[in-house]
Amino acid sequence: MAQIEETAALTHLEWDTPLFQTAVAQYEQAVPYADISEGVAERLRYPERAVMLSVPVRLDDERRVVFAGYRVQHSSVLGPTKGGIRYDTEVTLGECAALAVWMTWKCALLKLPYGGAKGGVRCNPRQMSQAELERLTRRFTSELLPVIGPQEDIPAPDMATNEQTMAWMMDTYSMQVGHAVPEIVTGKPISIGGSVFRHEATGAGVVMVIARACERLGWNLAEQRCVVQGFGNVGGIAAHELAARGATVIAVSDVSGGVLDEEGLDVDAMLAFEAANGSLEAWESGRRITNDELLELPCDILVLAAREDQVTEGNAGRINARLIAEGANGPTSFEGDSILAERGIPILPDILTNAGGVTVSYFEWVQDLGRLFWDRAEIRRKLAEKLDDAFDRVWDVSAERSITLRTAALVAGIREVAAALEARGLYP
Repeated sequence: MAQIEETAALTHLEWDTPLFQTAVAQYEQAVPYADISEGVAERLRYPERAVMLSVPVRLDDERRVVFAGYRVQHSSVLGPTKGGIRYDTEVTLGECAALAVWMTWKCALLKLPYGGAKGGVRCNPRQMSQAELERLTRRFTSELLPVIGPQEDIPAPDMATNEQTMAWMMDTYSMQVGHAVPEIVTGKPISIGGSVFRHEATGAGVVMVIARACERLGWNLAEQRCVVQGFGNVGGIAAHELAARGATVIAVSDVSGGVLDEEGLDVDAMLAFEAANGSLEAWESGRRITNDELLELPCDILVLAAREDQVTEGNAGRINARLIAEGANGPTSFEGDSILAERGIPILPDILTNAGGVTVSYFEWVQDLGRLFWDRAEIRRKLAEKLDDAFDRVWDVSAERSITLRTAALVAGIREVAAALEARGLYP
């Protein structure tokens, strides 16, 4: 028996990376509070399927380069798997596995009929032309055909991918089956079945969760001083939404570094500048600071909307915010999380706070399946209802069990998936 268990453990080494270890450590911390059986807990610890691909692409100079591609599907218990596609130099199987695990808990927490997935290609998209990115996307989609589908696994945009990427994926899949299949991806252009408000959904959802937290904490959001790390699709929209609600955004950052103005930044002007220039590098007003300095600024609310592992054991003791909101996936390491908990700084966890994107992706998928579309106001209202309900359940579990909001969110998600797994049983 010991030999069998040892061999089984070895099969999981392929995705055993620091980020996956963080996802597993969070899971292990939450499981004792979830009241589920040992067998179910073991089944949910690892992904159901992990695919590694070779993606050959012809570059503009006629060279042929083979990129590494991945797709990980964590759980299909509740329905088809769902998750983003990212293009980045740091994409690995372990990263995709960790993000797929978190997506499962996120979908379950929001009571969406999905499991978690994640995928990507290890490349540098900033060094590739639009034509090269199209060829990369179409070949990657072709390689994924055996494992994706509108009832099997539904991709979406993520880091360095966007509406155009999804349009190429949708077209490639549709060409293979002989008819248009808009429901194969979400986050695509409205002209081919995309949903209004999908682009803004993640960033707007972050602020909806922050607003709900402020209500529970007895704070007035309009009186809060905010710092936003990341100024892309999530952070930029979050900064705009915070400013629109009356909060003072004193600092933001992007790939070029940070900008600080204690009196408050003109967020809309900065968004327009970033759209026109590609970054905030040439932005002139305010004081330039590093990303590291930005994280440690005194503020009421710190929004982490860049990427994983930004608050760690090395800097968590110097974080000077009263509340942290995770707009990115995994921006706080396991060790950093523990330090912040000891310091009494609450964290609005990623699987709750950035769930606006997958929730509106679900709305898009439903609209595509029914060929019936809703307006912006209705989608925003439905999203707020979903997030408020999830936040209230997490808050209540946290209070009842005296655990952090992150652990409470994981417990709520794990319970949903475990109940479905128990009902379905183990095949064969």
